[in-house]
Amino acid sequence: MKNRLVLAAFVVLCAVGTMVGEGNKVVINADQGRDRISRHIYGHFSEHLGHCIYGGIWVGEDSPIPNVRGIRKDVVEALRRIKVPNVRWPGGCFADTYHWKDGIGPKEKRPTIVNVHWGGVTENNHFGTHEFMDFCEQLGCEPYFCGNVGSGTVQEMAEWVEYTTFEGKSPMADLRRANGRDKPWKISLWGVGNEVWGCGGNMRPAYYADVYRQYRTYLRNYADNRLFRVACGPSDANYEWTEVLMREAGRQMDGIGLHFYTVLNWNKKGSATEFDESGWFSVLKKTLEMETLVERHSAVMDKYDPQKRVALVVDEWGTWYDVEPGTNPGFLYQQNTLRDALVAAINLNIFNNHCSRVRVANIAQMINVLQAVILTRDDKLVLTPTYHVFDLYKVHQDALMLPAFVESDKYTHQTDSIPALSVSASRDNSGRIHVTLCNLDPTSARTVPIELRGAKVNKVAGQVLTAAAMNARNTFEQSDAVKPVAFAGARVTADGLEVSLPAKSVVALELE
Repeated sequence: MKNRLVLAAFVVLCAVGTMVGEGNKVVINADQGRDRISRHIYGHFSEHLGHCIYGGIWVGEDSPIPNVRGIRKDVVEALRRIKVPNVRWPGGCFADTYHWKDGIGPKEKRPTIVNVHWGGVTENNHFGTHEFMDFCEQLGCEPYFCGNVGSGTVQEMAEWVEYTTFEGKSPMADLRRANGRDKPWKISLWGVGNEVWGCGGNMRPAYYADVYRQYRTYLRNYADNRLFRVACGPSDANYEWTEVLMREAGRQMDGIGLHFYTVLNWNKKGSATEFDESGWFSVLKKTLEMETLVERHSAVMDKYDPQKRVALVVDEWGTWYDVEPGTNPGFLYQQNTLRDALVAAINLNIFNNHCSRVRVANIAQMINVLQAVILTRDDKLVLTPTYHVFDLYKVHQDALMLPAFVESDKYTHQTDSIPALSVSASRDNSGRIHVTLCNLDPTSARTVPIELRGAKVNKVAGQVLTAAAMNARNTFEQSDAVKPVAFAGARVTADGLEVSLPAKSVVALELE
């Protein structure tokens, strides 16, 4: 224990750099909380892409890797620790060519398919509806199905709903029973197509609005199962798409999606691990655009839905770099550094602060793909810096969001600047207040006074995630190079707290 405390102090000191204090102030209005931070903001995305499913989640019942009915035990245990609330499946672009009946019944009789979107590999369909639902039940989370509009039919998707959720006697319910599941599942989240403006059909918004209304008509609620139907929303700043969908189909939807990736250049995305401060700054500046997107899409939604009944569902977000050298370019395998941890923390703070409209979000992706929380190699497993952010932030799930006013000085690199701080706060059901803070500056620490209004702090405890290098990461050879340690940089003051944020850090505080 003594050695661990010394190591923690060393890591923090290495990351501190120079101290900057002027211009920083946070005011948390602990008596003005109104909206709950839905736990579904902390959702994940698992597509049939690379080794996300096969090798990441599914190894098969006969694998020497410890598993429960073919699903990796170590992965389930790790994901349960961060309280994964929902998983979106089977895609992504893969969903646009996925026909669910190929993935049910005896495994030896399931047809093989070609994954035309991701590497052109052949899949045996051993991971299908029953296996996905088993995975969700092992995790204790809700499924988020993404149905095939691009190459599917209304009947096909309607029958999938019937197969999974109808309790009575019907052709699809009887087929489910023949495949070994008597009782229906409870399924709420249901996406009506994926990226229909692109790989899901290259549709125009007015056309898709009518298509959505048609599908919506036949996606029925059976008994007490209530579908939460999510329309395919825009990519990035396509506000016209949101305008048309809300105007033409807003009353028929429960949520509308938004996809935004932190990518600097689609033709040359850059390395996940080899970057200088310019690479650090550019990625964080890009990810801060999420706040503008959320605010402006929400403003469009407010015109047609001032009561905020329809959720903004950010069901694909995260960093996207060039693949790791030597890996299949169609598998989108990338490493994950402290920079990605800051990206995750910033986005989760944004979602928390806009929880009145953002009620579902899914990081892309869960395992071995893009901004993964877990990397696997054979029987080995690595928890990435992004995983640790989800672990630190899980305290916000279903907590009461506390409005926070943030006055931040600038983190300036060369001739450009961005805010140095990102903050969100909440109160859990036991009355504890949780504050998550990021210092985006990789070279200078920040002194941050926090005024707490409507509550009094008696004691504070915390954890910090940082490292000496901007590109610090966990590997199969050194799996715990970046992980949270105890934080002693916060002290109680007459007004609340004073926090000394190390450079390039994520800090989570618990106030009592």
